[in-house]
Amino acid sequence: MTAPHAIDGAALLDEVEAFHRRFNVFPTEAAYVAVALWDAHAHLIDCFETTPRIAFLSPEPGSGKSRALEIVELLTPRPVATVSASANALYRLVDSADGLPTVLFDEVDTIFGPKAGADEALRGFLNAGYRRIGGALRCVGEGSNQNAQVFNSYCAVAMAGLGSLPDTVLTRSVIVRMRKRAPNEKVEPYRQRIHEKQGHALRDRLAKWADTVRDQVAQAWPAMPDGVSDRPADVWEPLLAVADAIGDDWPGRARAACLELISAAHDNDEASLGVRLLTDLRDKVFCGADRMPTAAIIECLLRMDDAPWGDLDDKPVNSRTLARLLGQYVTPANKPIKPRGIRTPSGFPKGYYADDLTDAWTRYCPPSPEESATSATSATPQVNRGASVADTATPIRHMSAEAATQPTPAH
Repeated sequence: MTAPHAIDGAALLDEVEAFHRRFNVFPTEAAYVAVALWDAHAHLIDCFETTPRIAFLSPEPGSGKSRALEIVELLTPRPVATVSASANALYRLVDSADGLPTVLFDEVDTIFGPKAGADEALRGFLNAGYRRIGGALRCVGEGSNQNAQVFNSYCAVAMAGLGSLPDTVLTRSVIVRMRKRAPNEKVEPYRQRIHEKQGHALRDRLAKWADTVRDQVAQAWPAMPDGVSDRPADVWEPLLAVADAIGDDWPGRARAACLELISAAHDNDEASLGVRLLTDLRDKVFCGADRMPTAAIIECLLRMDDAPWGDLDDKPVNSRTLARLLGQYVTPANKPIKPRGIRTPSGFPKGYYADDLTDAWTRYCPPSPEESATSATSATPQVNRGASVADTATPIRHMSAEAATQPTPAH
């Protein structure tokens, strides 16, 4: 039988989404879905093995990130907003008897930005607290009378900042890439004295609804959309479990948002320089060749438009950088990829063999472009059976359209 005063979860979350829309302009419809589900999941965090971070990021100030955090703060349980905190303080906050907080980090770029240096302890808190089993071992007491104690770090965390975040934090986060509002995009002015009460009323109703579905959500194993596995599945499982408990059109909207935001995160992910290098080698350098001298590889990399190879830590890629990046991956024989000698008519330069790269290409690179295996091969310097690419790389790969139409001079 239905309880006489049962809470309509779908209608309630529709109201939560509408509340965000009053004050926030998110870049996509998927972002509204994800943020509303994240608000609700914070009330059910004890039901899950993981809690995804949510990160509002933008390239420029004035993009609505802080406002997004302010609205999240109104809707989540026991919020603690900060722009600066030590890892030890956060461990003690989470481990207090008052219940799990929702930690809201604004200006997080000042903690992890390029000028701030790496705060490894705080990064450890954010990473460890993503899973229920995470924690920190600390000595507690005075003088010689100290005992080891494990401090819990599992709690919901929302962040806002400029630029990006460390890879280990990004992969544990639902990412919302904020933008400056266009002239035609309007929001309601936020007034804390007025709107705080409205947000808290929604928060209290979310808490009551959460209590009615807690057992259901704790036992849930939501079906993932096709292709979502590993870390992305860990991130989205709590949100999909909440959507399934809500019902109505939320399960379908949640899974569509899941696919869209995961795809968008990959499109904007500049974290893995190694994967970018492997992909460029496969699609734009080797393109069917079975070996390439290091000098020719570097020449090809440096001539690529919109690629990072001309400016790695203020220096262009060189043979040592190439070896270091590729050495992180292994050959099909499970040995680090290393340059090897290549016999050519003009000498015996160091270079790389496609056979050594095939396993890494298969495991790490996205599917190759449809025409890469055919259209690029004829334009790539081929080094097969002892032929040299060092002398041919420039005229073959970078011949102008005008030059290609000129007749070959007779000898």
